[in-house]
Amino acid sequence: MKNSENHHQTTTTHSKVISHVFSTGTAKQGCAGGPPIGLVDIGVSNIAYIFRVSLPGLAKYQDKIRCEIQREGRVCIQGVVPEIAIPSDSGCLYRMQVQQLAPPGPFSITFNLPGQVDPRLFSPKFRPDGIFEVVVVKLGVRIPTS
Repeated sequence: MKNSENHHQTTTTHSKVISHVFSTGTAKQGCAGGPPIGLVDIGVSNIAYIFRVSLPGLAKYQDKIRCEIQREGRVCIQGVVPEIAIPSDSGCLYRMQVQQLAPPGPFSITFNLPGQVDPRLFSPKFRPDGIFEVVVVKLGVRIPTS
């Protein structure tokens, strides 16, 4: 009985470290073949967390993407994948019939960072490769000034 209790405690402690990502809307409906919306990577340093979220094709619509970071480390990213008509040289507009990238519509991605943060101290950057990258300072950390 004592061994199974110790095993349960280890499992519980380990599961607290794992971050669960919830996606809705277009992020959930992404089709196979293209880079999906909503893949998340999280990194940790002594003073901050970094997270990277895959938002392919949305760099030029970054003004329509909202990122909210809460003190307890909860992150919510919301936006809309616009419907795009592709012009051709002949002047025709093409609407996609086969959709390998995320379909048009609203999306939301929610996940938790491993610890508390100061939501006022974050640095967002939209990389050219479609990755939305944010560094946010851990709560109570003094940032060295030099």
